[in-house]
Amino acid sequence: MVVMCQVSVLYFARSAELAGLRCETLSVPPQITSLHLWEEIVKVHPRLAVIQDQVVFAVRQEYVLLGDHLLVLQPGDEVAIIPPISGG
Repeated sequence: MVVMCQVSVLYFARSAELAGLRCETLSVPPQITSLHLWEEIVKVHPRLAVIQDQVVFAVRQEYVLLGDHLLVLQPGDEVAIIPPISGG
């Protein structure tokens, strides 16, 4: 049996528009790569796939790029989805 971990996922800017909400709780494996975590989130919100190449995570307020980086999550951790922010 795989133990799952409840994390709070926060959506900002375009990711909130695409997901249709600002935050939610998801169950994910406690040890997961950042890319696999993104894939789990996209399963719930397929429209987010369009920003995959530009998105950055913040896990416990530390930036994480999508890839093979192994995350060790604790119940209640915050995972922020930060899409590209246009400046001007």
